[in-house]
Amino acid sequence: MASASDRNPIIIGGLPSQVPDFDPEETQEWLDSLDAAVDERGRERARYLMLRLIERAREKRVAVPEMRSTDYVNTIPTKSEPFFPGNEEIERKVLNATRWNAAVMVSRAQRPGIGVGGHIATFASSASLYDVGFNHFFRGKDDGLGGDQVFFQGHASPGIYARAFLLDRLSEQNLDGFRQEKSKAPHGLSSYPHPRLMPDFWEFPTVSMGLGPIGAIYQARMNRYMHARGIADTSKSHVWAFLGDGEMDEPESLGQLTLAAREGLDNLTFVVNCNLQRLDGPVRGNGKIIQELESVFRGAGWNVIKLVWDRSWDPLLAQDRDGVLVNKMNTTPDGQFQTYATETGAYIRDHFFGDDQRLRAMVEGMTDDQILHLGRGGHDHRKIFAAYKAAVEHKGQPTVILAKTIKGWTLGPNFEGRNATHQMKKLTVDDLKRFRDRLHLPISDKELESGVPPYYHPGRDSEEIQYMHDRRKGLGGYVPTRVVRSKPLPLPEDKTYATVKKGSGQQSIATTMAFVRLLKDLMRDKEIGKRFVLIAPDEYRTFGMDSFFPSAKIYNPLGQQYESVDRDLLLAYKESPNGQMLHDGISEAGCTASLIAAGSAYATHGEPLIPVYVFYSMFGFQRTGDQFWQMSDQLARGFVLGATAGRTTLTGEGLQHADGHSQLLASTNPGCVAYDPAFGFEIAHIVKDGLRRMYGGDEEHPHGEDVFYYLTVYNEPIQHPAEPENVDVDGILKGLYRFSEGTAGTVPAQILASGVALPWAIEAQKILAEDWNVKADVWSATSWNELRREAVACEQHNLLHPEEEQRVPYVTRKLADAQGPVVAVSDWMRAVPDQIARWVPQTYQSLGADGFGFADTRGAARRFFHIDAQSIVVGVLTELARAGKVDRSVLKQAIDRYQLLDVAAADPGAAGGDA
Repeated sequence: MASASDRNPIIIGGLPSQVPDFDPEETQEWLDSLDAAVDERGRERARYLMLRLIERAREKRVAVPEMRSTDYVNTIPTKSEPFFPGNEEIERKVLNATRWNAAVMVSRAQRPGIGVGGHIATFASSASLYDVGFNHFFRGKDDGLGGDQVFFQGHASPGIYARAFLLDRLSEQNLDGFRQEKSKAPHGLSSYPHPRLMPDFWEFPTVSMGLGPIGAIYQARMNRYMHARGIADTSKSHVWAFLGDGEMDEPESLGQLTLAAREGLDNLTFVVNCNLQRLDGPVRGNGKIIQELESVFRGAGWNVIKLVWDRSWDPLLAQDRDGVLVNKMNTTPDGQFQTYATETGAYIRDHFFGDDQRLRAMVEGMTDDQILHLGRGGHDHRKIFAAYKAAVEHKGQPTVILAKTIKGWTLGPNFEGRNATHQMKKLTVDDLKRFRDRLHLPISDKELESGVPPYYHPGRDSEEIQYMHDRRKGLGGYVPTRVVRSKPLPLPEDKTYATVKKGSGQQSIATTMAFVRLLKDLMRDKEIGKRFVLIAPDEYRTFGMDSFFPSAKIYNPLGQQYESVDRDLLLAYKESPNGQMLHDGISEAGCTASLIAAGSAYATHGEPLIPVYVFYSMFGFQRTGDQFWQMSDQLARGFVLGATAGRTTLTGEGLQHADGHSQLLASTNPGCVAYDPAFGFEIAHIVKDGLRRMYGGDEEHPHGEDVFYYLTVYNEPIQHPAEPENVDVDGILKGLYRFSEGTAGTVPAQILASGVALPWAIEAQKILAEDWNVKADVWSATSWNELRREAVACEQHNLLHPEEEQRVPYVTRKLADAQGPVVAVSDWMRAVPDQIARWVPQTYQSLGADGFGFADTRGAARRFFHIDAQSIVVGVLTELARAGKVDRSVLKQAIDRYQLLDVAAADPGAAGGDA
């Protein structure tokens, strides 16, 4: 065995760092050879030899550390570029027309009296990247399948509209309606990709930066999931995500790269438009963002293709025998390259080539203009085609293409590479003339000087337009296009809901468990059971859903290649290539991306899925609220379960786990239908109605409604009553019904409660009758949000239709005959029940858990916030005293009797009950 002194630390990057040297003499010979190469041929030659040795070692399957970055040149050498099958001259003309119309559309939208603006520099830099995709790669949906899923960079939307205009998919009237969706309706265009606003055009909302990348990863994964489970043929679908290099700073952009690599998502390609600029300035002024991203993606297990230089550099690189040019490329920071994009050829000659005689010699025969037009790879159709072809043919890994461009490319010296170019929205007449000349368009000076610049269309019968149509026909139809082909699902029979409607008898269960019991019955349904997609962030056991492991199984494309530690248990952890459950690890952002991809499958692939996403309530709308907004924009559907809900119910967990506001956050999302049910039978009716609305279809919504359901459920065990006879189902669904009429006492009052607070209200009802002669009715407010939403709609109608009979909100009609004051209570902050205060006809007081949560017993927490049964009693008495129905002296008596000022005096309440 070699001694410690013989072991030399020689390796990094995942390989052993201590390896014995069994032949020191041979080792020294290799080291001497390297020294000689450096001394005789220089460091660049030695570096080249080392890289070739590493490459050969990999060919021989010798383990060597992974190279995190390579030279600042194209990954695909010129000699390896494939034949370009298109007509580059025609494609250039098409692209020039597209560039012009995109810029003119934004400029016209900025004219006096409109001033809605837009962005033109992003598309100007990425236009060629899109054009090659449209002409040669992006698959449409004409074959009845899902085609490719393309996540367009949000700020590039003007270029996508401009191309659609050339194809007669949009009119000139549409272009003039850019960012004027209401005033120019029905011809207005949304500012960015918004499927909800343009449901026949856009598929994926992407302008909330960072959500496009993570959405694309999980879309590619969802494609594989659907194929593996036999729900849809997605074998021909490829996911493309067009991103900005500045966008890669967002945590969501890079946060789930390893999932894509781990699952071998070779149906996914990221195209990062590396124009080296953010919104305000350089992305990495002192660094090199392409090199940095290459290291990140390589380290995460992706295939990396760098597209740095266009073909004009090929002759120079071919002369670079000693590597001086590549070294200059490697060592020049991005901030300097941005400067070169704004300077003259003479400046570039002096500053890039001028500090080394060998570099100067390379360009001696070139004019300053030729040097100025040494271009970047992201503007070269042939180089782009080579990169895309390599990406779609690569197997076993996702691919990222790092394409170097210039922000504002072709827009002229006032735009190209300028720090302020992202905010520049209008071209002057001189800008337009230079732009026209550069694009070689037949537009006269008079047309540009007469006011609003014109759009350009070469004619429907022109060679360019016919070429565009032919290319799209050959690729299966126009992109982007959103189409809904799915049919309504057969809904489960009433007997499916029977078990949960019976209540829990003598057993105490949490509402989370009541939902899980219902879900289990729904998944047994022969018609729709297979369409449920279970999603959770590493907490299925917390929610009592480990019972699904043996039957539904956890999706893993590789299956389970190990013996599970709990394999002998009834509820063993089981993974399968066709598993139904998505276990996305500790990543709520990843889970929500899965939710969105599954919830929009009815449109993306024509096959509806029913996602059920269950999470710790605090880590839903609060943590990933932007994605829930994205979900609404993408018209996705499904069920979202905020389990462990409530400010005081998740006992012991403390401040960051105590959710008392997600219902309020949910109320801000117009696509979210939010409920706070108390009992199992309420859950049954809500879920049944949700399936009907989202997946059943009717005359008004033949393909279902574009909403998603949010249910807050709790981990506190309670006894669930059986469904009452003649239960008010309409009230459950609209948000309010009378659960229990007061049967004792003479002074009337009303208590409204939701979720876990309903048992407190029932207890308060009993205390009020026995101790204070108050006859209180208890109402279950299943949805404060839906009550408010309906009331607002009534007021809006009345505002605009004063001549018609005035509508009365549901909550007002429901409480019209109720006697006495109303006290509302929940485990949420008061702002949640206060949503309906305006429309309650009686005097109204709310009790709530305002403030930060903390760790303690449930009873202590509720006494602290004064929302427990005894606090409700005092709240009712307070309102009765204000109305003169009871003497004010009873208030102090009640406070003393129930020790409301002593948190420790409260009954601790039920403990445990994680599910």
